[in-house]
Amino acid sequence: MSSSFFIKTKQNPKKGKVVELPKRKGEGDSAGKTKIRTKKPKSKHNEEISSDSETESYVGTKKRQSNEDIDYEETPQEKKLRLAKLYLDQLREEEENKAEEELFETDLIAGRLQEDVLEQKGKLQRFIAKDFLPPDASEIRVLRGHKLAITCLVITSDDKYIFSASKDCSIIKWDFESGKKLHTIPGGRKGTEDQHVGHTVHILCMAISSDGKYLATGDMNKLIMIWEAETCKHLYKFTGHKGPVSGLSFRKGTHDLYSASHDRSVKVWNVAENAYVETLFGHQDAITGLDALSRECCVTAGGRDRSVRVWKIAEESQLVFHGHESSIDCVQLINEEHMITGADDGSVCLWSVNKKKPLCTVKQAHGCHGDVGLEQSHWVVSVAALQNSDTVASGSHNSQVQLWKCEQNYRGLQPLYSVPVSGFVNSLKFSSSGQFLVAGVGQEHRLGRWWRIKDAKNGIYIIPLKRKPPKPEEPKTTE
Repeated sequence: MSSSFFIKTKQNPKKGKVVELPKRKGEGDSAGKTKIRTKKPKSKHNEEISSDSETESYVGTKKRQSNEDIDYEETPQEKKLRLAKLYLDQLREEEENKAEEELFETDLIAGRLQEDVLEQKGKLQRFIAKDFLPPDASEIRVLRGHKLAITCLVITSDDKYIFSASKDCSIIKWDFESGKKLHTIPGGRKGTEDQHVGHTVHILCMAISSDGKYLATGDMNKLIMIWEAETCKHLYKFTGHKGPVSGLSFRKGTHDLYSASHDRSVKVWNVAENAYVETLFGHQDAITGLDALSRECCVTAGGRDRSVRVWKIAEESQLVFHGHESSIDCVQLINEEHMITGADDGSVCLWSVNKKKPLCTVKQAHGCHGDVGLEQSHWVVSVAALQNSDTVASGSHNSQVQLWKCEQNYRGLQPLYSVPVSGFVNSLKFSSSGQFLVAGVGQEHRLGRWWRIKDAKNGIYIIPLKRKPPKPEEPKTTE
């Protein structure tokens, strides 16, 4: 009997019939017969598959199914490809989920970096004024402790503390949240400077370093006092000005202190080293206000010389701006390239350091008083700016604090609402968070005693800045 290819049969016990099916095991003799190698089921290793003939390959890759159904079995290469595709799909899905999370974080970081760059360039303007709502009178807190008119105040960068000073020569440290006095530095009588630690004449201005370490105060007696803000301990006394010290400001992020005086000069100090640096001249009349941010420069209001000046300390140069028709009493930087000023002719001006004339002027910003035909505008005594935003405020003696919305590129000022406050609003400061506006109020103007508002009460007014429900919106910036 000649050799032949045999396929074993298996009997189905239920149906009692024999069916010939291809088995996994192939047998054959050597008489020129072809031997078929079949794949073992569920093998974990690649196996060699014969491809001598299409028929044999087809037979060798069949898989027995119940009820005589026969399907194709994937080859190892096909399985590799399928698993590889599945793995790639899983990786792709994981990467997409990860990318979404990273995109959110990246957007936050990119937005912050973009804001930082625009802030340094002085072009950042967050449009938030439209969201503010007038507060109820019951929501305004009043802190009382000074006997005479409050002349100046500052808020720490973390919004935890308020420091205020007065014509009674005292300094008070307040807890912002509770409104309680934490420390009082009493004033002394004139002529007791040698025995008294502190001021003995009217305090006109104050400043606090951005890290909250140093507090500086200036008075009518030409002195600058340096205090440890945390403990209110006296550290240094700076002398050198030849007139009342009317303006103080720390350069943001440093312990460099700028001071301005009625002697028409600006001085630079290093508080950490207890050192005098230099003196700058240029104004033709008493300087009435000063402000600075992070650049190595400061801005000043020149009083009756009706000029605003930007002092570039490193270059030892200055820029001169004209626009008010009367004495300029106050100045505040909105960002590195824009500022707001107020004058005793009742006008408020917005400026860019790139233009010599105001971008916008609002005359009679706080209205008028007096008989018909002899009306006089209420003086603008103080101004404040919520940094890098479109919101500013001004104070007068017309029993109101006025909030303003700056138009895009600071080309205009629109009134938002006014807050009733009786007396001279001698100082205004926004909290860093933008949640509150704090006003220092007195019966008299901070720089003199031209007249007195008897009905007014000396105090600190904490005015909440209520907002509409927030909507998700990215900060807009100017070019």
